[in-house]
Amino acid sequence: MAQALNAALRDSLRADPDVLVFGEDVGALGGVFRITDGLAAEFGEQRCFDSPLAEAGIVGTAVGMAMYGLRPVVEMQFDAFAYPAFEQITSHVAKLRNRTRGKIELPMVIRIPYGGGIGGVEHHSDSSEAYYTHTPGLTVVSPATPADGYSMLQEAITASDPVVFLEPKRRYWTKAEVELPAVTEPMRRAVVRRAGTDVTLLAYGPMVTTAMEAAEAARAEEGREVEVVDLRSLSPLDADTVCASVRKTGRAVVVHEAPVFGGYGAEVAATISQRCFHYLEAPVARVGGFDIPYPSPKLEEHHLPHTGRVLDAIADLQWEEDR
Repeated sequence: MAQALNAALRDSLRADPDVLVFGEDVGALGGVFRITDGLAAEFGEQRCFDSPLAEAGIVGTAVGMAMYGLRPVVEMQFDAFAYPAFEQITSHVAKLRNRTRGKIELPMVIRIPYGGGIGGVEHHSDSSEAYYTHTPGLTVVSPATPADGYSMLQEAITASDPVVFLEPKRRYWTKAEVELPAVTEPMRRAVVRRAGTDVTLLAYGPMVTTAMEAAEAARAEEGREVEVVDLRSLSPLDADTVCASVRKTGRAVVVHEAPVFGGYGAEVAATISQRCFHYLEAPVARVGGFDIPYPSPKLEEHHLPHTGRVLDAIADLQWEEDR
């Protein structure tokens, strides 16, 4: 996936002279995850350059650039490093179009490597998606596959309004054959990754792979056919695809890394309950991180959802044999 994201940035820089990339260590170093590797050498320091360690300044500068017609793509080095820029994002990035009655667009992308699973300490492993999805005016997306990494990032860069692009850092090393330029489904649309009839697993970003593994285990161990829906876009939520799947299966489990309380899964569960209530065979379940500050690296394997916890959630749904 890392190479797919790098290719998307490179192809966007080649295609549009208004696109530029900046952030902490994204220049000569190529970023801590090497997503911008080689871009400064190819396009020069006018189009791919390092910034000071000042996230609010990075986003604020991008706002000014976008107001004057450029298409900045900025990198927040780690998820929690973006919090100093939160005021810029919520007060200005998200509101400028509405504040100017549509006269000013902000075509900018904020890339945020997020989530755990790499042995990082606190400030390096947060799943902060709910902060952004709760802010009207932002499009929030998260790819789960290399092909989506390429296609969705290119689409985000060409969008007229700001996109928060959440990159699942534990999946940077996911490998797949991708023929470039890859064009997948539009980034605001959810996709069914695996068809099933008994229960729907709803996941995004890093948890799509976990959901797929759990679906295979459920078939092998219990004979249950599990459908997996990759949400891809968190705001807006593709409720039509989600509800079509849940109406078919009658059961749903939402899986994400973030703590369950107040997490994004609550919004998905509420949407399903409102739109699919008469189709549900059981209450919507959620599997997520525990409601604690992110633990030390030695404990994160217990904190993050894994196949066993997803299977337990599926088993706890109301099944005919339990009645």
